[in-house]
Amino acid sequence: MSSCSPSSNENKNGDLQWWQLSLIGVGCTIGTGYFLGSSIGIRITGPSIVLSFLLAALGTYSVFNVLAKMTAEDPQKGSFCYYAGKAYGKWAGFSCGWNYWCSNILIMGSQLTALSILSRFWFPNVALWIFASGYAVLSIVVVLTGTKGFDKVEDILAILKFAAIIMFIILAAAAIFGFLNEAKKPEVSSVISELFTDGFKGFWASLIYAFYAYGGIEVIGIMDMQLKNKEDAPKAGKIMLVCLTSVYVLSLALAVILVSVDSFDDKESPFVTALSGYNLPFFPHVFNGAIIIAGFSTMTASLFGVTNLLVTLAEDGDAPALFSKKSKRFKQLPVPSLGLAALGLVASIITALLLPGKIYEYITTSAGILLLYNWFFIIISSFKNLQNTIWNKILSIIGLALILAAIGGTLLEKAIRPGFYVSLLFVLIICLVCLRMKKYWKNEKSQIRYY
Repeated sequence: MSSCSPSSNENKNGDLQWWQLSLIGVGCTIGTGYFLGSSIGIRITGPSIVLSFLLAALGTYSVFNVLAKMTAEDPQKGSFCYYAGKAYGKWAGFSCGWNYWCSNILIMGSQLTALSILSRFWFPNVALWIFASGYAVLSIVVVLTGTKGFDKVEDILAILKFAAIIMFIILAAAAIFGFLNEAKKPEVSSVISELFTDGFKGFWASLIYAFYAYGGIEVIGIMDMQLKNKEDAPKAGKIMLVCLTSVYVLSLALAVILVSVDSFDDKESPFVTALSGYNLPFFPHVFNGAIIIAGFSTMTASLFGVTNLLVTLAEDGDAPALFSKKSKRFKQLPVPSLGLAALGLVASIITALLLPGKIYEYITTSAGILLLYNWFFIIISSFKNLQNTIWNKILSIIGLALILAAIGGTLLEKAIRPGFYVSLLFVLIICLVCLRMKKYWKNEKSQIRYY
């Protein structure tokens, strides 16, 4: 994850190949939102979660499609923050930058909570906040070590995540075809009969968890400046989406075939649950460990990203100048910016202590909604920045409809509704700051590249 700088204009060629960008995108996208959050979606809507993921894939593609086109026409390191400002003015770029910062703070909180829940698989009597504290400190230490070798480590962890899913698909297929000693033979007919567990309302509410699992596609726009050939960005994004959608849909379909919907809960990965009735004593431990490593990787990458993003916001006058300062002692790292991000992690730990029962659902829902707010802005920015064909306009409108449906669906389920109100609180705060900043932007209008 990179910063969303609206003032950067670097056009130097990078050294990334398109397949490397696809791999990085997969690494940034596959996280505990898919490995653990999908359990909530399954519980809400049943086997139709597969349809939710297909619709979310279509909505995600509509976002990627316009982002790739804007990137091709006007490559900018600032990516969607820059394009929002270019289309609607300083307030839009400012709002997108801070909304992205807030969403990633919540994503870190979501990952942190998920890691703590997964760790209790081995230590059920240890409080969530203790695990959360340990992972938070470890993540901060990793960021303080600097960026050397970070990309290579992320590539390795991306492969590890993908390998964990492939391992499940192979074992699940073997179970379905009778190659494993199963406790009960799966019946496809029972899956069809309970396709929509809670009717259309449940299906609608599950969309937010499907979209959340695709969060990370914007990395294609953010990191396109590092490509050796900038025109390869669309190819990288398409391959990434095809890979993600294929493994997501196939693995979830196998999971809901293997066990009944009642078996799933948000305390355990649906893939561990799906194979729990089979004689595979190694699988829960290996898979749980792989998920923890993957989730920690995503959380640390988010921490690194929001730290650098806040520096850019400060350099552009969209945050206090203090946050642009870097420490000579810690390899030129922006310690004040890292400190603010760390406070976000501390807030997540405190919340996990106070509300251990539903905190993962609340944080995941609000993080997903804030992410979709940015995706909404990406699409509406394209209406002003691009000369789109009729087909692309239709695709964009479909994407907007799916995004709004996913956001609106969170109001239908009492269990996840608080997450919607949390996201509105963040938006309200950003709007109030925008109003406060308005007089300063008028004075600096001639110096802002958005205009």
